[in-house]
This record gives sequence, C-alpha cells and structure tokens, in this order.
Amino acid sequence: MSADQPVKVGILISGRGSNMQSLVAASREAGAAYQVALVASDKPEAAGLAWAKEQGIATFALSPKGIGKPAYEAAIDQALRDAGVQVIALAGYMRLLSGDFVARWQGRIVNIHPSLLPLYKGLDTHARAIAAGDATAGCSVHVVTEELDDGEVLGQAEVPILPGDDATALAARVLVEEHRLYPQVLTEFVRR
Repeated sequence: MSADQPVKVGILISGRGSNMQSLVAASREAGAAYQVALVASDKPEAAGLAWAKEQGIATFALSPKGIGKPAYEAAIDQALRDAGVQVIALAGYMRLLSGDFVARWQGRIVNIHPSLLPLYKGLDTHARAIAAGDATAGCSVHVVTEELDDGEVLGQAEVPILPGDDATALAARVLVEEHRLYPQVLTEFVRR
C-alpha cells in the first residue's frame, strides 16, 4: 500500500484487546509497516480501550444500543476515516459487520479467527474442534467479506489438541499463536 509511510490501521475490539496489544507492540518496532491510528469499540467499558488510552492511542467508543446498526456503523466509519485509517483489523470484535460497511472498506478489513478455517466458522470453535476429535486446532487471519469467516485466508497457525484438553486450555494455547501470527500477517498484508 505504501513503501515510505507506515499504513494507518484502525483496530476494532469488544473486550480486553490482547490481540490489539500484540498489534500495537509490533507497530512500535523499528521499520514497522503499519501504525495504529485508532482503537474503536462497541463497548465503552472494554478494558482494551483503557489500555489503548494509556498508550497514547486515539480511541473511539460507541454502544450500538438504542441507535441501530446503520447509525452505529456510520459513526464508526466516520471515526475511522477521520483518523486517516487505511486498513481495519478486527481483534476480538464481536459484532457482525453489515454488507454495506464491508463494501465501503472492500479488501481492507482483516480478522483473526480462532480456528483453522474453513473449519468452525462462528463461535465456540475450540469446543467444536475437541468434540469432533480433531488432532489440531489453531487460528486464521483472513480478509473480511460479507460472509461470516469466509474471506481469503492470509495465514494460519496450528496447535495440537492434547489429551484432557478443554475449551479453556486449548483457547489459551491458541491465543499465544494468535499474538504471534496476527502482527506478522498484518505486516505482510499492508505491504502487498
């Protein structure tokens, strides 16, 4: 997207923002391909927002309750554009984006999903992998399209499912890989 200037990334979160923190850490390394211009959330009380503020990163928070999806997405869209955002990274953002929003940012939204896509789109991915008797689980970074967890897969990381694993134990091991994979794939994505 740009060889000289770091690409401006907006990160959307809904919770503690651990993946957001790993993206921010990578953005602060020498020669980083992107900078975090805004962290936005649908939950004003999200712990990740407080962390981002402490780090001196611009934040935006708005609950969609009572205003409806179109007005909510219009406000998020405007905040991203006002911050000069070029690429959106979803990091534990627990809302489905409308087709209109995705179309406005076509090919410029990425997401991290806790499964080896195309397996286990949606929620409860770790429990579903264990219940299926899979030998491995993992995470995927993909381009966001109108279809849930369906865009081009940009990178994946695998972890073994161990005897006696429950969804919580497996999620913790997958999260370690998410924190490693997402900054690496986002860097590659903004450079292409």
